[in-house]
Amino acid sequence: MKPHLTPRQVEVIRLVSLGCTNDESAAILGLSPATVDNHKTRAMRALGTDKAVLVTRLALKYRITSMKDQLTRSEKRKSGRKNDGWN
Repeated sequence: MKPHLTPRQVEVIRLVSLGCTNDESAAILGLSPATVDNHKTRAMRALGTDKAVLVTRLALKYRITSMKDQLTRSEKRKSGRKNDGWN
């Protein structure tokens, strides 16, 4: 059964699964890092884990992201990253 996540939690989990830190995710979403951390914590609870290392695996399982997913140009610019999370 797919867990219920808010649209914001889905956005945060996608960014986390692509390797973004709370600070990078906050810059992309226009939120504070503490708010991103709150969304991530609640989403992880809904996904049934307290281990950050499992977030990407669960994001793939529940199709929040895919192996082909990448940060958009805008997301890269806002986060300051040169590469997406898979590189």
